[in-house]
Amino acid sequence: MSSKRDYYEVLGVQKGASKEEIKNAYRKLALQYHPDRNKDKAAEEKFKEISEAYAVLSDDEKRKRYDTYGHVGQEEVFRGSEANFDEIFRDMGFGGFRDIFEQFFGGARRGGFFGEDLFGFGGRRKGRDIIYDMELTLEDVLRGRKEEVDVPRMGRCGECGGTGAAPGTKPRKCTVCDGQGQTRRVYSQNRFSTFVTMEPCRTCQGRGQIVERPCGNCQGAGMARQVKKIKLEIPPGVEDGMAFQMRGEGEISDSGIPGDLVVRLHVQPDPRFERLEDGHLLYNLDVKFTDLALGTELKVPTIEGHEKLKIPQGTAANAILKVKGKGLPRYGRSGRGDQLVKINVKVPTKLNDRLKSLLKELDRELDDDI
Repeated sequence: MSSKRDYYEVLGVQKGASKEEIKNAYRKLALQYHPDRNKDKAAEEKFKEISEAYAVLSDDEKRKRYDTYGHVGQEEVFRGSEANFDEIFRDMGFGGFRDIFEQFFGGARRGGFFGEDLFGFGGRRKGRDIIYDMELTLEDVLRGRKEEVDVPRMGRCGECGGTGAAPGTKPRKCTVCDGQGQTRRVYSQNRFSTFVTMEPCRTCQGRGQIVERPCGNCQGAGMARQVKKIKLEIPPGVEDGMAFQMRGEGEISDSGIPGDLVVRLHVQPDPRFERLEDGHLLYNLDVKFTDLALGTELKVPTIEGHEKLKIPQGTAANAILKVKGKGLPRYGRSGRGDQLVKINVKVPTKLNDRLKSLLKELDRELDDDI
């Protein structure tokens, strides 16, 4: 006797449920247990189980056979938990795993549930993404940067408008696939299991059309190399290694779906400042030891110019002082970091006799004071 759960119980519907009720129940469970959304180890097995149940109950003939014979009539189709997702969905009359979600959600594209074609799939091929590397200075990080750049990419041929046919001619519809770009193959494993697969049409290479006189500019491909001007706007506070995605600005596929432009940021080192976390900058300041002992006020460079820095009397070497609010903006947050100033003592190396005498006298005085 089969140990499988009742298919109606798996989907949480009554035995007399309508096709619409079964479809809605599966839709809800598929979203809940799909492995891309649910990282629980048991989710994949649960997803297989509900997919298998839907494959049977959504098909009138299989449902009737199941209602009469139970799981025995289905085991040769699914072979327990080893059932392949694509075979399950093809057996339901879809081209594969991706097609069932296109039917449920109207062929959702990028920007849908998960940012890409639903569950990362799509009936048509998406264009290639373009990577653009952009170098920035700390001044760019401070103020942001706007720039118009030339991006070479593949796009629709300007001569033929993307049809691939010579000007003045048109491609004709492929009679093999009836212009669909796909052909259906039906084969039977036995009298209980019929599988349907959708394959790219070999006659038209999946385009649905046949070009008899190719365009001389694109040689019939419908695509040609182009240069597009794209405005980039980099916000303040970005960090080295960040990447920004511009949807639809990549190469356009022969299906007409554009890829994305990915802008990778490279912040160049600055010879004056070291960038720290949280928008802080570090500047190394060389001072005389008398400045530390007596205290003074100096002008120090900042990312925006110069600021006065007060060095209190008796400041220790290697102390860190702060110029508040003169660091970099914090990306995604309000406010700026601070500029930290590390105090380094500059020891004189060229001494005349008078300086040596003064230093010896000072040394004696300091010994007495200590």
